[in-house]
Amino acid sequence: MDDIDEKIVWELSRNARISNKDLAERVGLAPSTCLGRVRALEESGTIRSYHAHPDWAAMGLSVEAIVTVRLRAQARGHVDTYAQRVITLPNVLNVFFLGGADDFLIHVACSDSRELRDFVAQQLSMDPAVASTQTNIVFDHLVGLEHMNKTAAKD
Repeated sequence: MDDIDEKIVWELSRNARISNKDLAERVGLAPSTCLGRVRALEESGTIRSYHAHPDWAAMGLSVEAIVTVRLRAQARGHVDTYAQRVITLPNVLNVFFLGGADDFLIHVACSDSRELRDFVAQQLSMDPAVASTQTNIVFDHLVGLEHMNKTAAKD
């Protein structure tokens, strides 16, 4: 991967819907060369997927939270099965496996605080592998590259 490939990845991270023509212009390549590089980055696994960033509140999910989960010491061997179960639950947006005091950070979106409470109590805390949970309400969610674009546009 060279500097141009890195520029392509960063540009696509900022806006995955950019046209190939505009991408090529931004990174200083001919459109056909740029398209070939993007395909090579996809085939190598450097670019794994493209994502949308939904407005969860617009979808009726106005309460976001980050829930940390600590598994019981005896359940450490079930980390993978726990993560695979949790990622399939409704309301779960992301699951991060952590090193440190907590085992997981789970990003969820719910319609209201009651739904969040019930989700944590019934879907996360009741699992026999779980030792403890801690729920933190998200007041605002800034996506790194998206936020940089908005800030740059104001300048």
